[in-house]
Parts: sequence; structure tokens; C-alpha cells
Amino acid sequence: MNHPGLYIHVPFCRSKCPYCGFYSIVASSLIPRWLDNLKREAARYKELFKESFDSIYLGGGTPSILGIDQLKEIIETIFLVYQFENDTEITIEANPGDINREKAAALKEMGFNRVNVGVQSFNDDELLFLGRRHSVRDAEDSISCLRESGFDNIGLDLIYGLPGQSPDAWKHNLERAVAFEPEHLSCYQLSIETGTAFANRKEKGLIETIGEEAEESFFIATSGFLEGHGYIHYEISNFARGEAFYSRHNRKYWDHTPYLGLGPSAHSFNGRSRWWDIRSVRRYCEAIERDESPIEESEDLTGEQMVMETVSLGLRTIWGFDMNILHRDKELDKVVSMLEESGYIHVRDGRIIPSEKGFLIADQLPLYFFK
Repeated sequence: MNHPGLYIHVPFCRSKCPYCGFYSIVASSLIPRWLDNLKREAARYKELFKESFDSIYLGGGTPSILGIDQLKEIIETIFLVYQFENDTEITIEANPGDINREKAAALKEMGFNRVNVGVQSFNDDELLFLGRRHSVRDAEDSISCLRESGFDNIGLDLIYGLPGQSPDAWKHNLERAVAFEPEHLSCYQLSIETGTAFANRKEKGLIETIGEEAEESFFIATSGFLEGHGYIHYEISNFARGEAFYSRHNRKYWDHTPYLGLGPSAHSFNGRSRWWDIRSVRRYCEAIERDESPIEESEDLTGEQMVMETVSLGLRTIWGFDMNILHRDKELDKVVSMLEESGYIHVRDGRIIPSEKGFLIADQLPLYFFK
């Protein structure tokens, strides 16, 4: 039985990084108002989501920016409103600079059992380029504090493909990361989104991306290094030290399990329809305070869209997708044979599974099945 997941979006940061875009802590006066309306939004879905959840994920800007009492208020509220399984995975994304012994112990006491630490890099110069407010020492100390507090499921987020970053520099980051024996690693390629400070600097010629060939080289090197250190490359950007440490919450997004999102810009899915909240914190609060829905838009997925998403999402994971969801004919058999012979996929027990080579073209691979 697949239980739904609960996502809570915390749209606040202590400072704006070049690719963040969430509210700076200078707008901290909004936090109490946001929290009050978050609780009111949770109550709106009490009757719609009666089934018990088995994952809670606090993400967004920097959830760890919230004070201990504010975090307790969130956890106490959702446990009063909804039902949860006894083994619920409760995750919080954390900035290293927010984690000290007191905070780590408090998170453990509140029931959090999984922490994703946004390390990004074990190089101070790279952290400076990324606009991060923490240092390498902060990152190392935060991991130590979490271990001392009894956390046995810690994830580290890293970014590669920075302008001018050498393969050796990236390998150094990976070596430093695995030395802490984290249960999970997420390794993301630097992306430059339109309208961000990074995009403006790129347009002015101040920074250059590393290029497609280098991106592939970093990706392959990352997978090989981490698999060599006992990690399972179970999704394009994610690695786990055993199946027990796969992100239970994120898997719901990949296999169309329902999930409820609370907070500005949070997305929800009930198995067929998807909706998302207003992005602006102020407008989100104003809508709820008027006793109106904070939903900005919604869509009902057709059967064809569900199939396309199943294929696209499946080709990002080691589970792939069941061939039976597609119309089986000679044309499909040709496509499958071609992709298999080219080394992009494997066919196992009626499922199409992407290879590492297939991961490299994950955005293009689904197109072969929907010409």
C-alpha cells in the first residue's frame, strides 16, 4: 500500500544566493504570518486527505532557519490534523550554518529522523562563488552535531559543474563527503535559471558554463566514484548507501503516489489532478485570510499525460517503467531493440530500465517512445 506524502514549503532564507529567489531573512516579520496561515491551510485539507501519511518533508528555502519553537509548532499542528504511520520518514532540509548541538538535539526530539544538509561544496572558494553563507568548517561541524544527536540518516547535497571547476576539485568534494559516511548523497549539476543573478552574469560574459562534454564527464565520474564506495545510483542525481536510505518522500513524485503540499508555491497531487499554491508569500497569506483557496492553478491529467509522465519519470530511476503501459506493436519493439543495442536501456521482466548511458540523455530518452 502506497501512503501519501506531506510536503511543507518554507520560502525563507537568511540571505539571497545567486540562484535562490526566496524571501531573505530581512522579511522575517512575514514568518509568523506565514506560519499562522500554513496551519489554516492544513486544516482545509483535513477531510480530503484522510488516509495516513508515511513521509513528511520540510523543504523550500531553508526550513532550518525557523526557530525551535516554530518548528515544534509545525510538527504539532500536522500531527493534530492528519494521521501518520508509525514509521513515518520525517525529513528537514538544513543549511549547515543553522545546525548546532542545541538545534540538532531539538530536531531529534521533535521526531525528525532524516536531515538533508545543503553542503554544496567542501571548498570555501566554491561556496563563496555560490553565494552560500556557511563555510566548510560549518558544514563539517553541522554533520558532527547531527551524528552526536543520534541521527543515522543524513543526506548531503553537493553541486558540480561550476565554472572553472576541475575534475580533481570535484573528486576532492566527493572524497570529503564520503569520509563522513552519509546515508544519502544528492549531486546536482549547476543550473542557471533565467532571471537569476547567475543568468545576468552569464549574459555579461562574466561566467561560462563548462559545456556538454565536461558535464557528461563529471556525471560519469560521480557515478563511478560513489558506486565504488558502496552507494546505489538509484535516480539521476541521487545515491544511497542501501535501499533503506532511498528518499521515501521523493519516490512518491517519481511513481505518481499522491502527496499534499502546503505553503507558497507548494504542489499537490491526488492521483489524477495536480494543483499548486500562489508563489508570493504575501498573496498566499492574503488569500487564506480572506478564507479563499491559495491555489494558483490546477490541471487534470489525461490518461495519455499520465502515461507520458510515468515513462519520463521512470527513465530517471533504476526502476524504469512497465512496458505494458505502452501500446505494444512492431514499431515499439524496434525502438526498444534500438535503444537496447545502443546501450541506453535494459529490458528486465517486462520493464524498461535506463542504463548509466541512458541517464545521460534522460530528457531526450522518453521522446523515442512518443514519436
